[in-house]
Amino acid sequence: MRKAGQIVAEIKSKTLEVIRDGVTTLEIDKIAREIIDKRGAKSNFLNYHGFPATICTSPNSMIVHGIPSDLRLVEGDIISIDCGAIWQGYHGDAAYTVGVGKISKEAAHLIEVTSRSLDAGIAVMQPGRHLHEIGRAVQNVAEANNMSVVREYVGHGIGTQMHESPNVPNYWPGTPGPKMRPGNVFAVEPMVNLGSHRTKVLPDGWSVVTQDGSLSAHFEDTIAITDNGPEIFTREK
Repeated sequence: MRKAGQIVAEIKSKTLEVIRDGVTTLEIDKIAREIIDKRGAKSNFLNYHGFPATICTSPNSMIVHGIPSDLRLVEGDIISIDCGAIWQGYHGDAAYTVGVGKISKEAAHLIEVTSRSLDAGIAVMQPGRHLHEIGRAVQNVAEANNMSVVREYVGHGIGTQMHESPNVPNYWPGTPGPKMRPGNVFAVEPMVNLGSHRTKVLPDGWSVVTQDGSLSAHFEDTIAITDNGPEIFTREK
C-alpha cells in the first residue's frame, strides 16, 4: 500500500504541474494514465461501476466524480482532482483542490480550510481513538469558518478494494464508531462547501454538484494507523 500510495502521490504532483488557464480536463487525465502505465500499476477508477476515465476532475461547484472532457479551465476556476492506483492488488486513493491562476479570496480560503480540515482529521488517527473523531475534527474546522461539510459522500476503509468498510464520515454522526487499531488503513476525504452542504447529481449519473451552486473543495489521503501514529501513504516522501 505504501507503493500504491507513492504512485498516487506522483499523479498528484504531475497533474498539479499542468493545471493552468486553457488546459482541458482530458489532458490532465492523460497525465495520470501515463504515470500509471509507466509505473506498471493499474487504474482503480477506470471502469469502476462504468466510470469512463482515470481520474475525477471536478471544477468550481462540482464536488466529486466529474468526468474528464474537452472542458478548458480558465483563470479564476478551482479544480478538484481525485486520483488512485492499484499496485500488486492494493489500492491508493487521494484528492486535492487547486486554483487556476489568480482566484478569489473566498475560493482561496475555501481551499485552505478544506486542506486544514483533512490535517485536523489525520491528527486524531491514533490507536485506541474512535473513528468518528476524524469527522468531528473535520467538521469543527469547516464550521468554524462558516463553511459546510458534505454528508452524502464520505471516506472509507481501503486495502485490496478501493472502498471497504467502515465508512469514515466527515462530520460527527452522533456515535463514536469503532476504535482505530494499528494496521487499519483509511481514505479520509473532506468535501467542504462555501454554502449549503446539500448536493445533487447531474444527468450524466456521476457528477455531484452543490445544490446552491456554491464552490466546493475536496482533499483526500490514504492513511495507516500505526503504533507511532498516522502514516500518510499518498504524500511524496
